[in-house]
Amino acid sequence: MDRLRSLLQRVDGRGYKAYKDLQGTYRFPLFSLSIDHVQGDPFAAPSRLSIHVPAATALFPPELWNSDTRRIALEDYLGRATAAAIGRHVRGRRGIGKSGEFAISTSGQQVLRRNAVLVSAAGVEARLTVGLPAAGRTIRGRDAEEMLLQELPEVVQAALLWQSLDAAELERQVKSAEDQDFLRSWLAGQNLVAFVADGSALPRRSGIDDRPLPDGAVPFRAPESLARTAVLPNGGAVRGMGVPRGVTLIVGGGFHGKSTLLHALERGVYNHLPGDGRERVATDPTAVKIRAEDGRAIHQVNIGPFISNLPFGRDTERFSTENASGSTSQAANIMEALESGARVLLIDEDTSATNFMIRDGRMQRLVTKDKEPITPLLHRVRELSDAHDVSTVIVMGGSGDYLEVADTVIMLDSYEARDVTAEAREVAGEKRVVREVEGLSPLDVFAPRTPAPRSLDPSRGRRDVKIDARGRDTILFGEHVIDLSGVEQLVDSGQTRAIGLLIHHYARHFARQAPDLVAGLRLALHDVETKGLDVLPPWKSGDLALPRLHEVAAAINRIRTRR
Repeated sequence: MDRLRSLLQRVDGRGYKAYKDLQGTYRFPLFSLSIDHVQGDPFAAPSRLSIHVPAATALFPPELWNSDTRRIALEDYLGRATAAAIGRHVRGRRGIGKSGEFAISTSGQQVLRRNAVLVSAAGVEARLTVGLPAAGRTIRGRDAEEMLLQELPEVVQAALLWQSLDAAELERQVKSAEDQDFLRSWLAGQNLVAFVADGSALPRRSGIDDRPLPDGAVPFRAPESLARTAVLPNGGAVRGMGVPRGVTLIVGGGFHGKSTLLHALERGVYNHLPGDGRERVATDPTAVKIRAEDGRAIHQVNIGPFISNLPFGRDTERFSTENASGSTSQAANIMEALESGARVLLIDEDTSATNFMIRDGRMQRLVTKDKEPITPLLHRVRELSDAHDVSTVIVMGGSGDYLEVADTVIMLDSYEARDVTAEAREVAGEKRVVREVEGLSPLDVFAPRTPAPRSLDPSRGRRDVKIDARGRDTILFGEHVIDLSGVEQLVDSGQTRAIGLLIHHYARHFARQAPDLVAGLRLALHDVETKGLDVLPPWKSGDLALPRLHEVAAAINRIRTRR
């Protein structure tokens, strides 16, 4: 500390680049501080710090981090505690640009594996960014001294020591995450694709605010015919609605909660914070949300099961386009999801191409089969389930034809769930309206592809590798911009940033040794899960979160110049 204080006093009033002298490691009474990178000017990306608190000082009981699930939940809690402590103990902006700001990367409502806080037998490491203060481009050494030698120790004292934290709240988060992982693994043995516990609060504040609705949310309750009971390792017996494997429809009037339930199932692949309202909603971890995505690029995808006989003999078994239509994009999204191992497809008619979902009997008679290249999902959804064990959950309010192919029909009535399967079968009646299924060639879901490694090069000509994220929906990958706005199960910009780095990691280390794209991505993700997210960036950072394989594959599939 004394050495750091002397350095700050020496550089006070000098040009901003003199801050570079601070890079190094310093011992404090409770922790060590490493200044890993110093920004070049007040408007550049903030400086990076890492704090290491020895295990003998932090004193977190081993039972709080004796499994991956518990450790990730503990790290998440400590990251949020650090962010809250920064809000309480740091005075804030001092000077121009990012001067005076401390920050740590944290998740939203989900509990994700991150590299902002790392817990191990050696202790706790927290990674922060700091805007070193300046007036113009002149160092404000006294302000920096206050930040690093007074405020930072207060943050560490408040957030990274067991004795300073709410033990009951921390234990609740760890046990909640363990229960959620248990629920997700329990589904397969129960022949379920999802589970929604009684009392869950599913509505969100808005489309851009993922926090629970503060007032007026109707607590979820399972209809008796679909009720199942899970016995959680920490929470005991929990009753809720089991969504069976097969074809499930979610029906009901507008604004009655259909899409809200589907959205909860989309997010059920992740753990959530206690009190989120969805912490006991669990979905098969391979579930993928499918939608139409006009304008996306498609590369060598076999969309033949859904689209064939295009004009001018265009190949649909190795289909490529730089500007997909709604139907071709939705077909490609399904085939790519199956390629990456999805066992559950989640579909909302509101974000689907109508002609991909259905062609009614009248239209089939007017536009005969030989003139219509699209085989609607309606004609394939049973085959997906029966022949390939791929379940589908569809929000459907506009077509009764799907009642004929459904195994389960759930109606949402003012946010209350009812099992109306029997009534739906009566409505469907004896006369079948689904036509043209006969004569369809079998659906082949196995069409592995391997991208050319040179098309995954993020260098910009002869310039350095450039990989970055703009928010949650965009990756800057060399000279390419990857648009992920249609990949709806991404929840964090840290995942987006990690995806860009994972693509590069895959291309460098696994693309040539793996037989296909998905096998290579599995190897790359296993490498990250084993060695940690730090295997990805060329320098120490704390702004990454682990994505799923499906979202990494989706990003590669959307690189416009990929071959």
